[in-house]
Amino acid sequence: MCIAVDPSIGGLLIIGPKGTGKSSIVRAFARLLPEIEVVVGCPFNDDPSKVNELCDRCRNILEKEGRLPVIRTKMKVVELPIGATEDMVLGTINIERTLKEGRVVFEPGILARANRNILYIDEVNLLPDHIVDSILDAAAFGWNVVEREGISLKHPAKFILVGTMNPEEGELRPQLLDRFSISVRINTLRDPELRKEIVKRNLEFERNPEEFCKAWQPQEEEIRESIIRARAMLSDVKVPEHLLDLVVQVCSELEVDGYRPDIVAIKTAKALAALKNRTVVDISDIKFGLSLALAHRTRAGGLKPPPSLSEIEEALFKGKTPAEKVVTEKKERRVDKRSYRLPPFITFFR
Repeated sequence: MCIAVDPSIGGLLIIGPKGTGKSSIVRAFARLLPEIEVVVGCPFNDDPSKVNELCDRCRNILEKEGRLPVIRTKMKVVELPIGATEDMVLGTINIERTLKEGRVVFEPGILARANRNILYIDEVNLLPDHIVDSILDAAAFGWNVVEREGISLKHPAKFILVGTMNPEEGELRPQLLDRFSISVRINTLRDPELRKEIVKRNLEFERNPEEFCKAWQPQEEEIRESIIRARAMLSDVKVPEHLLDLVVQVCSELEVDGYRPDIVAIKTAKALAALKNRTVVDISDIKFGLSLALAHRTRAGGLKPPPSLSEIEEALFKGKTPAEKVVTEKKERRVDKRSYRLPPFITFFR
């Protein structure tokens, strides 16, 4: 939800054993996202409101017609197949047609379809490193650049990147792991009541998918509205200077490599505050942002493993007793007077 509110946070990596619902939650996530406006027939899902980012086709239509044909559509989950080649992912320039027709003929790839959608990479640790690197580069810069035989073309590639992996099948090399902005670890539930609920919901869905989706539609709509509302107020969310100091101090003390984690932790904290309908970030948002941004980060030049949650909390509340930690969190909390009921599952962040 945080990267849906602010896609500039970057990619999300979900780490967990097989059968824990990693793929299911990613595919279901698309149902929670608001519709977007796209130019009719555009292979890159161009945003008609951003004239500077239009492809050549859409720019020509705008120049000739004076306006663009627009349609509203649901965001999609564009899945990357494991056997994908570089041309399939990035797209390719058809040299023969380009020379014959006197114009650049581009055959769009998966990144073109993923623009303004969700790009989902299942078992990202099994993909060739050079393909993962190309995707992460496009995600970082927001553009996909294709070059062949001295001909160059670029198109927008602003997608919500989500990768999943089972660590039992192999790890990502540290350089690629660091390119994912935030990560979460999923474990198999041991609580019998929760496992029972999972079984019941699966059986209900298989028996009547339409009825199941209809029953949960109000909750999905509530979450969708919270994302839309948070997007609208994100630019108004402020980070107090002392909390900014605290984030860089924690990252420095934990010897986290690079500066990206500091930036990501702040962005995630702001997105969470917006989801909570607050315009000022507090200590609980910072703790959450740090836990997502640091859970997979290399430290001390790769010599130390990622910090645990207890290590993050210890650095965050250095020298404070458990009672003082609670007081600190209460003092930092700034709740707007506007009333808004959070979706039930978000309340655990409080």
